[in-house]
Amino acid sequence: TPMNAIIGMTAIGKRAAEIQRKDYCLNKIEDASNHLLGVINDILDMSKIEANKFELSTTEFSFEKMLQRVVNVVNFRVDEKQQKFSVHIGKAIPRILIGDDQRLAQVVTNLLGNAVKFTPEYGDIRLEARFLGEENGLCQLQIEVSDTGIGVSPEQQTRLFTSFQQAESSTSRKFGGTGLGLAISKQIVEMMGGVIWVTSEPDKGSTFAFTVQIERGREEKRNLLNPGVNWENIRVLAVDDDREIREYFREIGQQLGITCHTAASGEEAIRQIESQGAYDLYFIDWKMPGIDGVQLTRAIKEKSVGDSVVIMISATEWSAIESEAKQAGVDKYLSKPLFPSAIADLINECLGAETLTQKEPPPEEAGVFDGYRVLLAEDVEINREIVLALLAPTLLNIDCAANGEEAIQLFAKDPESYDVILMDVQMPEMDGYEATRQIRALPGDKARRIPIIAMTANVFREDIEKCITSGMNDHIGKPLDIDEVVQKLHTYLSQARGSDCQSR
Repeated sequence: TPMNAIIGMTAIGKRAAEIQRKDYCLNKIEDASNHLLGVINDILDMSKIEANKFELSTTEFSFEKMLQRVVNVVNFRVDEKQQKFSVHIGKAIPRILIGDDQRLAQVVTNLLGNAVKFTPEYGDIRLEARFLGEENGLCQLQIEVSDTGIGVSPEQQTRLFTSFQQAESSTSRKFGGTGLGLAISKQIVEMMGGVIWVTSEPDKGSTFAFTVQIERGREEKRNLLNPGVNWENIRVLAVDDDREIREYFREIGQQLGITCHTAASGEEAIRQIESQGAYDLYFIDWKMPGIDGVQLTRAIKEKSVGDSVVIMISATEWSAIESEAKQAGVDKYLSKPLFPSAIADLINECLGAETLTQKEPPPEEAGVFDGYRVLLAEDVEINREIVLALLAPTLLNIDCAANGEEAIQLFAKDPESYDVILMDVQMPEMDGYEATRQIRALPGDKARRIPIIAMTANVFREDIEKCITSGMNDHIGKPLDIDEVVQKLHTYLSQARGSDCQSR
């Protein structure tokens, strides 16, 4: 199905004269390509499982940040179907865990993706994570995804976790998918010492739940909020007609050690402000019956004295409501579902305190690599063309080689002119492994220290280890993610010349 879309839309786009029609076709091709990539990844995972090559990679990670990444992936689909989506994280779950966060995220993404797919417009989806206990240094967590979707019959449930099986034969045609996601999720969960199951009835929704055993990470006992501020004097009012959201804010207020009052409507909020006085921060839902978030903001800004800050919370895209909200006086925006660290960071920011989870700003691409030279070894012409086009705004100088032998010849002619080598692994004449070994064996210090980054679709652990063993420094998976390529180049070009790329 995605291949039909890619080929068909390519043919239509080539014939189209209007730029809008071509853009429409390109958007459809992009959607179908991402769908196809998901299918391929599922099949590759099943191949690894069947070949006993499926392994977990352990690292320290933030549980909440992992869930935030997953939510960001599915949120736009939730918004498209105008579904209500809530996330609840148990207070007892350690902030830092040790395990394979990518595989854990894969399971949660699959369950959430299915919930969104099989739940109609305006339906409810809930993600809940609970701490079940700790024994022998391992924490047991339970994660549930509940929905109000089409449900699954008892007979269908017996097939759900089997490869290439879906609830009904028509499911793939109607909703898409390979029927592999739950089988892969089952394998991951069992490798993490847990079990996965479903509770469901037709037309009454479903709850998919799983447990995992995972190690507690090293964690500093600290408040999420900046310690330099006297938070006892800070007053917060959260206004939302959803009782669960209000309860969530009360819980977060307790976790953060701040005074957090709640109101179920705009009218109730105004009464509380008149009786209790103005608050420092207001978290206001955009869509409420009666006085909505925009009207309430206007009333607060008209009555408030001082520097009260209004933060609008909504599952709706900010761009859709930004103009009206800013005219009313809204200062900040926070998207639903809500996470404690996101709320804490925003409070810190609004009160002039430094956030604890600051992110490095994304590097500006325009001209950032001007004066640097890279050797690109890639045998497929269209792949070379893509890299050249995507990196053109950076002003990076790129010399191309069609195989390993050409790469060695170009580098040997003038080693000092190159700062980094991007090395495809599978090439005719000479592959990337052998080319790397021969470059490392060339005379001169530059041959030994120049960063060589592998580019390959082979992402099994043993493939990556083979790259490192042959003398490469790092690895980029195909299809190429241009943001990852730019980030790797920033890292290695700054090392290559001992200066920050952005200062050039």
